Amino acid sequence: MAFEGLAEKLQNTFKKLKGKGKVSEKDLKEALREVKLALLEADVNYKVVKNFISKIKERAVGQEVMESLTPGQQVIKIVKEEMTELMGGTQSKIVFSGKSPTIIMLVGLQGAGKTTTAGKLAGLLSKQGKSPLLVACDIYRPAAIDQLHVVGKSLDIPVFSMGNNNSPVEIAKASIEHAKNNYKDLVIIDTAGRLHINEELMGELKDIKNSISPTEILLVVDSMTGQDAVTVSESFNEQLGIDGVILTKLDGDTRGGAALSVRAVTEKPIKYAGMGEKLTDLETFHPDRMASRILGMGDVLSFIEKAQTNLDEKKVLELEKKIRSEQFTFEDFLDQLQQVKDMGPLGDVLGMLPGMNSKKLKGLDVDDKQLIQAEAIIKSMTKAERNNPVIINASRRKRIALGSGTKVQDVNKLIKNFDQTKKMMKQFSGMGKGSKKGKFKLPFM
Repeated sequence: MAFEGLAEKLQNTFKKLKGKGKVSEKDLKEALREVKLALLEADVNYKVVKNFISKIKERAVGQEVMESLTPGQQVIKIVKEEMTELMGGTQSKIVFSGKSPTIIMLVGLQGAGKTTTAGKLAGLLSKQGKSPLLVACDIYRPAAIDQLHVVGKSLDIPVFSMGNNNSPVEIAKASIEHAKNNYKDLVIIDTAGRLHINEELMGELKDIKNSISPTEILLVVDSMTGQDAVTVSESFNEQLGIDGVILTKLDGDTRGGAALSVRAVTEKPIKYAGMGEKLTDLETFHPDRMASRILGMGDVLSFIEKAQTNLDEKKVLELEKKIRSEQFTFEDFLDQLQQVKDMGPLGDVLGMLPGMNSKKLKGLDVDDKQLIQAEAIIKSMTKAERNNPVIINASRRKRIALGSGTKVQDVNKLIKNFDQTKKMMKQFSGMGKGSKKGKFKLPFM
């Protein structure tokens, strides 16, 4: 999970401050020392950490905290605001050209995920009403052109290529004409990378830039490379002049140093973050929301947006009616399970809710394998069993376990938790108010 290590350390530090009626300079000094260590362990650039701590200290020792009725909460508020500012302050959007097509040139080192990111970005912007064209300008990496065609086909987005016998400059120039002739208002160019920055790579990228005058140059950086990501960003910005950064593999970076350093070092905004392997796993980067996630305050807005994108509103309304009339079945649950899976890793989704810090999520034992197991068990049931679980006797449970590759105990647990969830859902929908309140538990947990 992104920022898992950093989030846990910071949340533990601020827990000590929250309950204090008065925060002394000694308390503050100790808390900031822990914050500094946590950031350095998260691979945040040393100069960035030094400036960050200095700004917090400057604000926290003043009247803003000392005269506050809740000084502990006030310190956390300052940290959140400074962390938001560190990552860019506000969301930075793609600049679209007034004259079609808008040209986005993706650059970066080999292995950062440019080709997949090109597809993810095209898919995301097509949902916003754009008509994209993907362009294969990486003529060196084996199968790079084929990979982009596969990505484009799965997203139903056209790909322009001219094989590997033409120069990247010729391909880029020809693609712009092709886009104009085919009424495409967005061109996303996938350029070649190298294992490290060299004159040959930069020379080629400069030639492409000069030949097509891209609207935006976005640097694709692997966030898991930590300090190297910052060095790469600095070098590309100095030599090419980038307009923004896309961080990939942020879901796998438990430290988060790159996200907290890149903007401060380059002064260029992080525009998107890759949060998974699916072609839909690209998120708009919101500094304020990311700061909230790190400090355990949740990210309700992103949760709602994700739900609106992945959940069928009509089905949700139908489900509500079924819950109210006590007709919720395993068939309905299977449908909801599949929609939840589309929202991404369960731990990441729950992590967007306020108060659900990494420690609590560990306690919940959130595992996406449980989703898969629950789905397998339900699919091994007959339609009659899904619609009326009461008929599932001992022999049926054995058959379901055998068919799903699970144990009878797993089937028993799912059915038991499903019954408890039905009761809890009834309570939440305003029914059964006299029933005892229990701890809400997902049926697959």
